[in-house]
Parts: sequence; structure tokens; C-alpha cells
Amino acid sequence: MKKSSFVAMMSGTVSGVLFALGMCMALIPEWAAFRPGLVCGCAGLLMALITLLVWRKMEHKKPIRLSGKIIFTMIAVIAGTLALGMGMCLTMVWGRMIAGTATGLVGILILICLIPLTKGIKE
Repeated sequence: MKKSSFVAMMSGTVSGVLFALGMCMALIPEWAAFRPGLVCGCAGLLMALITLLVWRKMEHKKPIRLSGKIIFTMIAVIAGTLALGMGMCLTMVWGRMIAGTATGLVGILILICLIPLTKGIKE
């Protein structure tokens, strides 16, 4: 394993755990830790961004340039993730099985569409 991959894996894992813990702290009312959870979640997002920048630097890759395709991809990622999460909440928290399943499937389909959007279709 290359050093850059190892560093990206370790710091990516830490940032993911920070983000997940922060969201749990912020969104579980029994914990009563909204503000610390928000800070922890934002720290996880910031660390993920730093991880991306450091990994790209270690791999000697060019900086990311924003284009219409990248912005559309980011919007699709956000929409698909929110739809999947909303479907899970509808099903597990509010007991709306049919609406939750349908919403979750829409989110999964949006996320699956990211593969040809980012990699393209080749023969």
C-alpha cells in the first residue's frame, strides 16, 4: 500500500467517525448535545476536505477545478444522499413504510446514476 493511500484511509476514517458522532450528538434528542455535535460534525467535514487536499498533493495531482459537470455531480450526490436518508427516516422513525421505501429507492437510483455520470459509459 502506498503511503498516500494509507494516510488518506486513516484520516478519512477519523473524519468519517467525527462527522457521524457529531450528527448523532446533534440529532438524538436524548443526548442533549446539539451545539457540541454541530461542532464535531463540522470538524469531521473540515478534516475530510483537508484529507482530500493532502491526498491530492501526495499523489502529485492537479488541484480540482470547478466545472458545470462537477457542480451537477455534487448536487446529485447531495440530493441522492438526502433522499436515501429521508426514506430511512420515513420508514424507521415515522413508520411510513411505503413512502419511505419509495423515497429511499429514488435516492438509491440517483446515487447509482453517479457511476455513469462520473466514469462515463465505454464499450
